[in-house]
Amino acid sequence: MKLNPQQQEAVEYLGGALFVLAGAGSGKTRVITEKIAYMLQSGYKPHHIAAITFTNKAAKEMQERITQRLGKERTRGLTVSTFHALGMRILREEAGHIGYKKNFSILDSSDSAKIIAEMLDTTGREAIFKAQHQISLWKNNLLEPAQVYALCEDEWQTQIAQVYTLYQETLLHYQAVDFDDLIRLPAILLRDNREVRQKWQTRLQYLLVDECQDTNACQYMLLKLLTGLEARFTVVGDDDQSIYAWRGANMENLRRLQEDYPQLKVIKLEQNYRSTARILRIANALIGHNPKLFPKTLWSNLGEGEAARIVACRDETHEAEYVVGQIQANKAIYGANYADFAILYRGNHQARVFEETLRAARIPYQISGGQSFYDKSEIKDVLAYMRLLANPNDDPAFLRAATAPKRGIGDMTLGKLNEYAKAHECSLWAASGSLNALAELSTKSREAVQQFMALLRDYQLRAAQDAAGDVIQDLLADIRYEDYLIDLNAENIKSAENRWRNVQDLCDWLRRKSDEDGRNLIELSQTIALMTLLEGKDGEEVDAVKLSTLHASKGLEYPFVYLVGCEEGLFPHADSVEEGGLEEERRLMYVGITRAKQQLTMTYCKKRKRAGAWQYPEPSRFFDEMPSDDVVQSGRGQGAAVSQEQGRKNSQALLAMLDRKMGK
Repeated sequence: MKLNPQQQEAVEYLGGALFVLAGAGSGKTRVITEKIAYMLQSGYKPHHIAAITFTNKAAKEMQERITQRLGKERTRGLTVSTFHALGMRILREEAGHIGYKKNFSILDSSDSAKIIAEMLDTTGREAIFKAQHQISLWKNNLLEPAQVYALCEDEWQTQIAQVYTLYQETLLHYQAVDFDDLIRLPAILLRDNREVRQKWQTRLQYLLVDECQDTNACQYMLLKLLTGLEARFTVVGDDDQSIYAWRGANMENLRRLQEDYPQLKVIKLEQNYRSTARILRIANALIGHNPKLFPKTLWSNLGEGEAARIVACRDETHEAEYVVGQIQANKAIYGANYADFAILYRGNHQARVFEETLRAARIPYQISGGQSFYDKSEIKDVLAYMRLLANPNDDPAFLRAATAPKRGIGDMTLGKLNEYAKAHECSLWAASGSLNALAELSTKSREAVQQFMALLRDYQLRAAQDAAGDVIQDLLADIRYEDYLIDLNAENIKSAENRWRNVQDLCDWLRRKSDEDGRNLIELSQTIALMTLLEGKDGEEVDAVKLSTLHASKGLEYPFVYLVGCEEGLFPHADSVEEGGLEEERRLMYVGITRAKQQLTMTYCKKRKRAGAWQYPEPSRFFDEMPSDDVVQSGRGQGAAVSQEQGRKNSQALLAMLDRKMGK
């Protein structure tokens, strides 16, 4: 398909800083792909170009498109990665400048939570999460521990500031970084070290950044530092789809672009290739109630389409039955696949009743945000060994590896080693090799620790030179990990077999990666840690109805979309309204609407049970901001749109009619 004039202009503009205002469904990924092809044809070298995305999935899709367009040879050396992957690359190469070794560990949120919990001396999940979140926000705003004390508004924040200080000291001691540090540390390094900054500006001479409305202060700083005074970059984004303020994203970065780069060129992509005209008119009217940084109006050549439906339901059970009935009917009418349908909601707790109803109707479904492959306990066990072989200072990895499988190193032994490590400011690995520390242990425990350390040292030598998959496979055989899984799941051998199969899948993946690009176990341990933190946690694509939060639905599209729970207090969420976040809630509704290609249905309940009591919410205020000519409302001001029994009868009659038409 030929590029439209605005897309073509965005592809060919290389005159300086460029902002492509890309509305929903306007083909922004294609623009980035075509621009890279155009740049390579115009004389740019692949290794001087970096395309930056927010998810592994987006990076992979972009890499595949570019390779398909130009071939592997012409794109060799091109960087297509997430912000965090680029940050890891910079850190790995420049670690010595900030007191780190090249083989640093990357901690996941559960490892970080354990460290913070110990500092807070609590096991309360909410307190730990709040502390993690606050520290993450400080990091994303490039605030050092010493700077945050002056910003603390109460005693709790002061306590978390103290934890932040200790937490960073602990990470350095472990030679580890967390997710936020992968961008924060490179940004600080480039800011403070002129030589390193010039080196990377010379290496990456043009940056293309997707979803720039989702950048936080740290990511924006990294962009500025990498592009330098010449401002050779293209950023693509949409202020109307900025929905991640809760995790540090700052839409003000779009405003700062205009201030920091007065010659910034803005090109608008307003033609939508996804949705019908009526869906887009609803979206435009709704988002028009927000103040605009960059005004735009989406339009489409895909025809008028159906009016959207707003349906009142009696309660959440009836809401689920209505939606599932509609899915059954539409599947029959249009010959659609189950994967063509999405049920989108404001909060994860809303999924349960839809799951129950879909199961009762024997309809396959997939929940966005299910358990990640890398979150499985057996995979985390193997990764702990990988991390420890790569970085002996990684105490969280040491603790997990020492006890999986059980090998006579119990809590008392680990406690004594930990006391020695703290007193002598060393790692558990170093403590386990100290004769003085070992002397404090019983003979049996001492022998168990020595055997464990001998095993690790043998494999540490192999880790730097042998294929990663072979190293781990041999290690698993030596520690009899398969037998450990069988003992652990003695009452469910099937579960043990599945878990061992997962481990074998990981080993196979490690072998493939080693064969493809020669990375050893040490390098792959960092790559996997990053994948664990960034992946969308969705399984492989299957023919199933998609259940997803609105936040997780961004970037996706479906022929049939059901926005459920559109009630005051739920959507818009009461907390967001109270805290002045109504504009972001409206953007979230806009994102939900623009996921729909063909048919849009929005539902709300006249009563909903919360904390065991019935509540009677008002319909979402957003309904009143939609053009009446493009929506059809059912049941507002009356009883439920249809009774459950009548819904079943309607469905049965519809299916019977279709059977007659098809001559069955």
